[in-house]
Amino acid sequence: MPSEAKKRRRAQEPIPPKPYVKPELPASHEAQGAFSFEVGTRLEGHHGRTGVIHTPHGDIKTPAFIVVGTKATVKAVTPEQVAATGAQAMLSNAYHLYLQPGHELLDRAGGLSTFTNWQGPTYTDSGGFQVMSLGSGFKKVIDMNSVDTSGPDDAVAPGKERLANVDDDGVWFKSHLNGDKHRFTPEVSMQVQHGIGADVMFAFDELTTLHNSRGYQEEALERTRRWAERCILEHFRLTDEREGKDYQALFGVIQGAQYEDLRRQACRDLASMPFDGFGLGGALEKENLGTIVGWCAEELPEDKPRHLLGISEPDDVFWAIENGADTFDCVSPTRVARNSAFYTDHGRFNLAGRRYKEDFTPLMEGCECYTCTHYTRAYVHHLYKADELLSHTLISIHNIAFTVRLVDRAREAIENGTFFELKEKVLGDYYAKQGDPQGR
Repeated sequence: MPSEAKKRRRAQEPIPPKPYVKPELPASHEAQGAFSFEVGTRLEGHHGRTGVIHTPHGDIKTPAFIVVGTKATVKAVTPEQVAATGAQAMLSNAYHLYLQPGHELLDRAGGLSTFTNWQGPTYTDSGGFQVMSLGSGFKKVIDMNSVDTSGPDDAVAPGKERLANVDDDGVWFKSHLNGDKHRFTPEVSMQVQHGIGADVMFAFDELTTLHNSRGYQEEALERTRRWAERCILEHFRLTDEREGKDYQALFGVIQGAQYEDLRRQACRDLASMPFDGFGLGGALEKENLGTIVGWCAEELPEDKPRHLLGISEPDDVFWAIENGADTFDCVSPTRVARNSAFYTDHGRFNLAGRRYKEDFTPLMEGCECYTCTHYTRAYVHHLYKADELLSHTLISIHNIAFTVRLVDRAREAIENGTFFELKEKVLGDYYAKQGDPQGR
């Protein structure tokens, strides 16, 4: 009998590649009619547009910012408080919910919306981001700061351990909670996401970094294409098996890093498959964000929504919308709030600063969020300096409301023909590097 140590070593070894046999994909599934997207006003001369996404848990007017509730909660904020900011939908993370509390429990609870008491539409990502971040340890390398393809494709960040290993069949990874070994494949990702029960799911993909070579980008793109086929087959199988459950839409994920030919190839490949929409993911340089979104908009079908994964800064928001993104998500509004940062029309500022100790004005003049209509900078400054967790809640509420309202204003501006005037005004004020939240 093999020893336990040998069994563990075998469990960590890559799965030998199987000969690829292209599956016959169905053209569609009759249940897909429960999810749809209708285009509204188009931004003349550009790919931007307004629209409405119809889901079993309600409609989403687009463009829209999707608030991130990674572990079935927006950190430090209740679902009712999130709804009060005007947010229309929430995105949770399949990797984290798989580990804790488990997708089977969420399924028994009635799905993500019921479990969290969030009354609106929900999204889950596939876990692909965690594959990259656990595997390389680079984490925020995909926030578009640098390109360096000179190192090995399996490099890890200094001082980090490789916790995930990719093969053609799927990914082995170690839990960040207790070190247990787990296996994600396209089929497992679909099973997990169906159990979580979100209205919108994403196909399992391999997220590369800006440190990967062109050759590896091509290899990963082909792997992601084959995984997309397997996700569709398992998704439709589970849809039939789980008859009586609300239909869950499946979005294919477009990779290809900063390479135009790879991005366009990925779009054409996935557009030929019966996805309900598309996620635009992967590593890219910040200055090329709008260009890359535009490439994808030119290739993808007009009648399906496009979700850009992981942005919320005002310049990124306007470039993404202008070039055809319908929805996007990011943890930044609540993440920076926990470090005392708050958004204003004149930039981002930190309440930890001494100048706010006796500042009895709201976080942002004219803001109608709960925080700004009830509390002062001086009070929230005190909470933060005293290590009171209420500071996280109050700043998060404001930052979510600010971001949601920014995107709402962009949507309204497309509809009334003033998008570019709004863009110039908002970005001019926000990045003017004023020394004060009032723009002085």
